[in-house]
Amino acid sequence: MSNALSADDAPQPPKVLTTPLEISSNLRQLQESHDPLIITFHERSQRFQSYLIKVDRDSGTIALDEMIPRDGERFLQAGEPFKVEGFHEGVRIAWECSTPLTIEESAGDRFYSGAMPTEVVYHQRRNAFRAALKLTDLVNVELGGEKLKSPIAGKLLDISATGCKLRFEGDITGRLQLGQVYDRLIATPLFGNQSTSVELRYLHFEEKLNMTFAGLRFHNISGPVARNVERFVYQLQREARRFDKDDF
Repeated sequence: MSNALSADDAPQPPKVLTTPLEISSNLRQLQESHDPLIITFHERSQRFQSYLIKVDRDSGTIALDEMIPRDGERFLQAGEPFKVEGFHEGVRIAWECSTPLTIEESAGDRFYSGAMPTEVVYHQRRNAFRAALKLTDLVNVELGGEKLKSPIAGKLLDISATGCKLRFEGDITGRLQLGQVYDRLIATPLFGNQSTSVELRYLHFEEKLNMTFAGLRFHNISGPVARNVERFVYQLQREARRFDKDDF
């Protein structure tokens, strides 16, 4: 099936951004879109979530929102270096932070401020085409397994060969753990009668919508399930291209 994909979908090599203008403009995209960030400390397996809340090119500083879970602060206070990784419209934007961040508080909100990174990795991974579903065609999904007391029903918002984004009614952030692998994601149109395990990469409750959004990466996906996903993504990709041509 990959032979049918155009050359535009081939993997693109990562770029290293080094100018303050390039770095600040890409970080500002993460900030303005409220894209979740994954923080990982070197030699530690636990993942933490945060958001960019300030990007100031003039002063060369940035600020990150309070980490979730908050116990990651003890590694921050110890001066441990860490990696920050975010995704904006399919583009991976990542950087290393080896200089200490200052823990600050304003009006009861905690945040971490420090120097803007001097290098940022920008990686457009087109081989993982992410197909968004129309609201009228959202697929029913169920997330379950040993790590959950009971399965959680939701909707599939978009999908690529490597992961998917789900939507759940209400605030379920207390039931899920960032970085946790859940061994049963059921989505009949994608996997048929099978299920697959997934790793929770980000989690965000949108209070105005009363909905929780979760980003998941497929974990140890089997060959048959992977082929089903590729077939489903390719079908959506073809439809998207057909609609683009109709619009043109």
